[in-house]
Amino acid sequence: MSTKKRNETHYDADNIQVLKGLEAVRRRPGMYVGGTDIKALHHLVYEIVDNSIDEALAGRCDRIEVTINPDSSVSIADNGVGIPVALHPTEKVSALQLVMTTLHAGGKFDESAYKVSGGLHGVGAAAVNALSEWMVVEVKRDGHVWQQRYERGIPLSDVEKVRKLKRDEPTGTTTTFRFDETIFEADI
Repeated sequence: MSTKKRNETHYDADNIQVLKGLEAVRRRPGMYVGGTDIKALHHLVYEIVDNSIDEALAGRCDRIEVTINPDSSVSIADNGVGIPVALHPTEKVSALQLVMTTLHAGGKFDESAYKVSGGLHGVGAAAVNALSEWMVVEVKRDGHVWQQRYERGIPLSDVEKVRKLKRDEPTGTTTTFRFDETIFEADI
């Protein structure tokens, strides 16, 4: 017979937690980007670049620009068709906000919009948003420039129509974000 004393810690239904929305990403970033080091910061950039590459592979984009800004934010711009901004028919929120704030929301789960794709399939952009101090997404499509700003994955407003597209101005998406220093250990 064992003389070891059983661990008498309290464990019942009150101990069960449910992480909602992007809270799981912020609490456990390693599950989504592999850690909190410099490689994970690179992974944030790759996730957004992968979305632009998917546009290129679909034949809708021939230019992708990555810029590291003086404030350590990163901008990824493409001349693809732009993330849809219209209201999603069932979720009743802008498709842009949906893909930027909801895990497993995207246009790459079947082959209706993309034949091939990289990244985390509906997790990448939302995970990057969750792990960013701030993010701004500018979309050029449907004759206008649209924009939405987020802080730590939370939209600060609805998608805003900024202005009309200029004559011959290309469509596309520009995502600019700054990693959250409270999550990442890397110093850039």
